[in-house]
Amino acid sequence: MYILGISAFYHDSAAAILKNGEIIAAAQEERFSRKKHDAGFPAKAVDYCLREAGISIDELEAVVFYDKPLLKFERLLETYYAFAPKGFASFLMAMPVWLNEKLFLKKQIRDELKKIQLYDKKKLKLLFPEHHLSHAASAFYPSPFEDAAILTIDGVGEWATTTICKGKGKNIEILKQLNFPHSVGLLYSAFTYYLGFKVNSGEYKLMGLAPYGDPSAEQTKQFVSIIKEKLVKIYDDGSVYLDQQYFNYAVGLRMVKDKKFETLFGFKRRTEEEEELTQRHCNLALAIQQVTEEIVLKLAAHAKAITGAKNICLSGGVALNCVANGKLQNSHLFENMFIQPASGDAGGAVGAALAAHHIYFEKERSIATAMDAMKGSYLGPSFSAEEIETVIQQYKAIPTTFTTRDELNKTVAAHISNGNVIGWFQGRMEFGPRALGNRSILADPRNPEMQKKLNLKIKYREGFRPFAPAVLAEDVQNYFELNTASPYMLLVQPVKQTLQHPVPDNYHQLNLTDKLYFQRSSLPAVTHIDYSARVQTVHKEINPAFHSLISAFKQHTDCAVLINTSFNVRGEPVVCTPQEAYQCFMRTEMDYLVIENYLFSKTDQPQWKEKDDWKKTLKAD
Repeated sequence: MYILGISAFYHDSAAAILKNGEIIAAAQEERFSRKKHDAGFPAKAVDYCLREAGISIDELEAVVFYDKPLLKFERLLETYYAFAPKGFASFLMAMPVWLNEKLFLKKQIRDELKKIQLYDKKKLKLLFPEHHLSHAASAFYPSPFEDAAILTIDGVGEWATTTICKGKGKNIEILKQLNFPHSVGLLYSAFTYYLGFKVNSGEYKLMGLAPYGDPSAEQTKQFVSIIKEKLVKIYDDGSVYLDQQYFNYAVGLRMVKDKKFETLFGFKRRTEEEEELTQRHCNLALAIQQVTEEIVLKLAAHAKAITGAKNICLSGGVALNCVANGKLQNSHLFENMFIQPASGDAGGAVGAALAAHHIYFEKERSIATAMDAMKGSYLGPSFSAEEIETVIQQYKAIPTTFTTRDELNKTVAAHISNGNVIGWFQGRMEFGPRALGNRSILADPRNPEMQKKLNLKIKYREGFRPFAPAVLAEDVQNYFELNTASPYMLLVQPVKQTLQHPVPDNYHQLNLTDKLYFQRSSLPAVTHIDYSARVQTVHKEINPAFHSLISAFKQHTDCAVLINTSFNVRGEPVVCTPQEAYQCFMRTEMDYLVIENYLFSKTDQPQWKEKDDWKKTLKAD
């Protein structure tokens, strides 16, 4: 029994396929189209999923879309009516798209599938679970829990912005729901916009900027007070009420009313990502992060109270806020926690398919015997030796071929320890926003110059952006205050105090650059400014190739940690194919590239020529 799940038409379109409830394949469309956050119909991702499963469209039991478009259209109409005559310009922009396309989504899906391959339309069953049910299903069904509380938090689906559910066996019951326009996700996105980052893309930058704020500063405390007194009322159960006189997202073309925000916070909206970040920007980022953490913890506490569950599952875009996730873990409200690695809209494709399998078709659930049922999120395409050889011939590339994995790992470990940056391409591509060791750029976390080098010479992005450590699961407690698995890089916890270096007395008076390059620990390249790190635990049973490389680095250096960042540059999706990996390697200042058992040294390769200055095309992501 095969079921295809699809998410599309907002951002991060994706497809996923199940075989008898098992996730066979999943991928975002952006990885194939090379268009960051591609929102179009995921034709290439669907085609990949069908090929990976080895079936045709006619063999599908159902195609499942991740939300209910008619219910979303109802919300839009009611919202415009409630705010009329405000929002007329937004209304004029939105209605033609809905009337010409989205209201006829069934036809559009059928037509798009026909472009992939011919099929019998009479046999095709289309299903439409609600958006937050898709999120809840994506978190609960792959989890290792028989029963759990489920918390979904994002911007907005149809009406819901937050839900608390109870999962038990194959059933999910929605217990409470917070509706638009009151939204934790949209509140956070409003500050993403105000601080000069791109909405639905730059929220993780806001999270990364927050630690540069001074928690003891009166300005930070004042910002928190303003947010809670003027913008959002937070209730004991974690529900929120946003004062719409300050926001513009309901019917406008911007997230906030700029002048009202400027009056509240005392400075103008930062309009360009290249505009200098000052301490007040950092303090405001910290303030909204603290408010968001307070809301998430109250929601989780209420979920605990009304479900009595000892386990919790998280999904929705806000579940990618790994700092808040770390705070929730440290609260000990729940004994166990599972976070969907593709918690944003892309993961809705997986959730939609799982919801259909267990709820619509009433199929029983098999609880994952391993860590979870997401297979490490390694659900994308892999490439054969023949396909890699074709790329080598195409570029006249010069590799060294290794016959054993041990020899390759020893060589790469030595290169990393000598300060080199490695492009690492192995096996199946990851599903979700994180590179988890198959499409990664790797480096030495002990090198105090490495964060600057990676940001400015490899990724071509803002210097304040942090990097994550990948650590052997069996060694994690030697380096980080983490007592659980974190295979999906979704928990932030402190670096071990024994590894930390004390800051000078005038630390909070330093400018952002001086703070950034102060060596805060024995792992300076992965230690954030507040001594935290976004940890990935690497498990031998989930990713033996990556585990064996870090083990070789440990044997060579006595350090069981590597920097792991996604294999791409600013504004581009993570690489999918060997061709994209080689191109990215040659365009940047990476020193070596590994594709399966092939090692490419930059100094050995033919001179790389570009027709145009490709860096000018890079956009802020």
